[in-house]
Order: sequence, then C-alpha cells, then structure tokens
Amino acid sequence: MDVNQHQRFLIPEKSFASMVKRDITRLAEGYQFSPTEVGKINIIISEMLSNLAKHSPTGGELLVKPVGTKYNNEAFEIICLDNGPGISDPIRMMEDGVSTSGTAGEGLGAIKRQSDVFDLYSHPSLGTVLLSRVNKGRKTVSAEAVSAKVEVGYVIVPKPTERICGDGFALVEQGPNMYLLALDGLGHGTHANEAAQQAATSFISHPNIDPANSLRDIHNQIKRTRGAVGLRADISIHTQRITYCGVGNIAGKMFSLDGSSINSPYKSIISYNGILGHNVPNTLNNQQLDWGRNKLLVLHSDGLKSRWDLAKYPNLQRHHPTTIASVIYKDNSRQTDDTLVVVCKAKV
Repeated sequence: MDVNQHQRFLIPEKSFASMVKRDITRLAEGYQFSPTEVGKINIIISEMLSNLAKHSPTGGELLVKPVGTKYNNEAFEIICLDNGPGISDPIRMMEDGVSTSGTAGEGLGAIKRQSDVFDLYSHPSLGTVLLSRVNKGRKTVSAEAVSAKVEVGYVIVPKPTERICGDGFALVEQGPNMYLLALDGLGHGTHANEAAQQAATSFISHPNIDPANSLRDIHNQIKRTRGAVGLRADISIHTQRITYCGVGNIAGKMFSLDGSSINSPYKSIISYNGILGHNVPNTLNNQQLDWGRNKLLVLHSDGLKSRWDLAKYPNLQRHHPTTIASVIYKDNSRQTDDTLVVVCKAKV
C-alpha cells in the first residue's frame, strides 16, 4: 500500500475559500488528473467550502492527498473537518432540496454524486467530517480495503507551518497476513521525515520478519538519522491474532465493537522505552492480542492528545476507517507536532 501524507488547508473564514480552491486545483492538475476529474474535484471543494461558510462559525480545514504513488496516482482524497453544530439527520440532509440555511439544498448531494468514495460523519455538538475521493480514469481504488477481512485508513498531517511530515506509516499485504509499521521521527520537518522514510524502507524490504526482530533491523539501519519511535504489528487472518512490538511513544488501543456502540474497556498497546537508531532495550519481546470480527485498532503518534474517547461518538464504528481516523484527529490533535492516526477495522 502506498502511503502519502495529507496537505492541510486551514479556512478560518470565507475570505480564504478562493485561495484554497485555487491551490487544491493546482495540486490535482499537477498529479495529472484529467480536466473532467479536476472539474469534479472543483465542485466537491466548492460545496465543502460553502458548507463551512454557512454552518461553521469557526471555519474548518481540508486535508488532501493523492492515493497511489507519486507517478501513478489512483485517486484524489479530500477530507473536510469542522467543529460546527453538527447534523442531527445526516442521511436526510444528503437529499437534494433539504436545507437548514434557506439554499437550494444540493451541497451534500452534489459532493456525493461527484465522488467515487463518499462518507459523512456528523452528530449534534460534535461537528462534521466529510470524506470524498475522485478516482483517476477507470481505476478501482482499493488502497484502504487491504483484504477481504481488514480495512485500513489513516491521516498523516504535518505540524502547522511545516510542509513535510516527520510521522510515517507503511503497510504490506501478503496473502492472509498484513504487516504494518507506525513511525514518529524525532522532532519534525525534513530530518524527522528522513528518519521515518528510512525506517519504512527497511521494513518494506523484509516485511514478514516478526515485529521485535523487525524493529532491531530498523534500529541498525537508521543509526545515522535523527532516530524515530515506532510500532510494528502483524495481523493474521488465519490465527485471528495481532502480534506487535513497539519502541517509544507510538500509542494504541484495541476496541471491541457491537452494532451500536464501542464497548469498554479497551486494551492499550504497550511499548518499550527507547529510540530506534539510538537506544533500544537488550530484550524485545512480541505481544499478542485477539483479532477478528468486531475488532478495531487505533494507533497514533504523540501529536495526538492521550485522553481521547471513541465512546463519545455514536455509531462512528460503522464508518470508513479514514473517517474514524479523521474524527479522532479533528478533536484531539495537539496542533504542536506532526500527527499520525491509523485505524484498522475488521470487516464483519
């Protein structure tokens, strides 16, 4: 799976809208999306910005990224986040002609029609997250649908004022197994990004080494970098287990889900103290957790506040994993560092 960071566009008030739309259009054109696809992206951006102006007094932000490699993009992803009043009946509000502000009521319906992938999470007092993807050509994008049994979504956002993110994420699927690595390069900016990228390259070259030994290999490979903290995990569909090992403060929680809520207590991911590339414990052991139907794993860097709670979001577990990651990011990012949030969701 190709992993790209998101580019962040803040819209504190409506005067920023035209500039943001212009910059995102240039990005899409730079990734060689066709005029028709850029037109779809323009409609989506326009409607998102219009909704922010009408319904979110404090504005909001857009996160955008290409899905796929730099030279072989499969889709363009747009995420809109706001802390406005939220929507009490999101399904009804997607119907054309339904409006709370006296307009024609075509905004959400227009976004959905132009999108190849669409998801919406909103609830009164909790704000709104919109996820949209426009595919390139006739490609079928499966970047987040890693297998028939697991979905993965993420947000990777640089520290405000930075354009390069020091957090990183890598994912490899081989048969029934999924191997992943979540990273936080020390500090932020170019040097943190170099450490995270070298660690990801080391992992991808030998993804099926068990997590503890994989981290030791990464530690030896990135000794000339600033260093990083990281967590390696393997999800096995056959054994219904997650095997993991972490060094440093990549945090995580494993949740059990049911049809309408997120059960508690959750199980916390436990990592060793240390810094990959500098100092790691002499002994690293793998840990295991049950995996299977109704399980949801969240991993994140310390750009996220530690006291977040999924239980406050009704029915969030039913949504796309990228939407879940975006909701967590929206309400809990410290805004003082790079932020990574990864969500792995077992399909039912």
